[in-house]
Amino acid sequence: MLSLADVEAAHDRIADVVRHTPLEYSYAFSEMTGADVHLKLETFQRTGAFKIRGATNRIATLSESERDAGVVTASAGNHAQGVALAATRAGTDSKIVMPEHAPISKVEATERYGGQTVLHGADYDDAQSKAHEIEQAEGRTYVHAFDDERVMAGQGTIGLEIVEDCPDVETVLVPVGGGGLISGIATAMKARNRDVRVIGVQAEGAASLPQSLTAGEIRELDSVNTIADGIATRKVGETPFEVIREHVDEVVTVPDEEIAVALTYLLERSKTLVEGAGAVPMAALLFGRFDYDDGETIVPALCGGNIDTNQLTTVLVRGLVETGRYLKIRTVLRDRPGALEDLVEIISDRRANIYAIQHDRTSRDVAMNEADVEIDIETRGHDHIDELLAALRDAGYEVEVLA
Repeated sequence: MLSLADVEAAHDRIADVVRHTPLEYSYAFSEMTGADVHLKLETFQRTGAFKIRGATNRIATLSESERDAGVVTASAGNHAQGVALAATRAGTDSKIVMPEHAPISKVEATERYGGQTVLHGADYDDAQSKAHEIEQAEGRTYVHAFDDERVMAGQGTIGLEIVEDCPDVETVLVPVGGGGLISGIATAMKARNRDVRVIGVQAEGAASLPQSLTAGEIRELDSVNTIADGIATRKVGETPFEVIREHVDEVVTVPDEEIAVALTYLLERSKTLVEGAGAVPMAALLFGRFDYDDGETIVPALCGGNIDTNQLTTVLVRGLVETGRYLKIRTVLRDRPGALEDLVEIISDRRANIYAIQHDRTSRDVAMNEADVEIDIETRGHDHIDELLAALRDAGYEVEVLA
């Protein structure tokens, strides 16, 4: 099984490539949660995610003939970039298979780092099958995203940094997809401090680990569906699973709605941009998905910041909706002068800010002497929304909430 010595050897091996990322106290999140919160900002890592650690360690251990033949891997995006950069720095050719709907920004970044991309399949597991075909056909070495002790050891160097920078840490929150990250971190931290609690967090739409732990064997999901694409795997790896069973204290899950809120708060309160997978640990903390004491020193590992711009827009809007900061409504007005002004006046009197109005007299859904109106509104919370909707309905408007 993976050992502290493996992680320490990886730390020395990758030191010239990988950054020691910041660990910062968060007053905002400490105040919100009652815990002593320190953020491990792996978003500042090279390639924007932790995957460069494991990829660099694995590629550094290739034989000369393996380097000459090149490497191949499958990834939803972050491991792809890590392998591409590590291979390029080592003078090795890399071919990366990514799901067909992988974020464009991650595909382009992988190519900029020198990787040759192949788009295949609906998710990580489909891409992995294709990558193994390429491995056999071209004689390349497959660099697994998580089910490889050398990769796990590289990821575990994050644990060494957390212990060094926050020696009083009591709980670490780690996102879980295939399990390579948490198995490495847990191995390192439990060896340094047996009392540290390591909690894994999965997105509900890709949560294979809880049922696997209950069954005592790996269970594979039929499909995955989550905004946390970086951890959207159907099952955990065999090697990580054994380490998780030995060293991880608890595994919890969070829905996409909570991930969106956490991502929004991180950007707003800490000026930290993360992707869905990076927001998963903070979602678990913000929504109380595990028990902790007041003042407990907790480190959420924010392990990825590579979010596609289009997805960011969607997630932020969803986060605003969930926190009562955004409202989209539809109503029908009589098509007469001043009708829209009367509606707007009610909204403005309740101190709500209008983002946009769509006024349509030609809609087939309304009578010919009526107009269909949709309004996007900035609000200040769920109570404010309730107040505004009550005022509109008291004034005789039939209001449909669209978002």
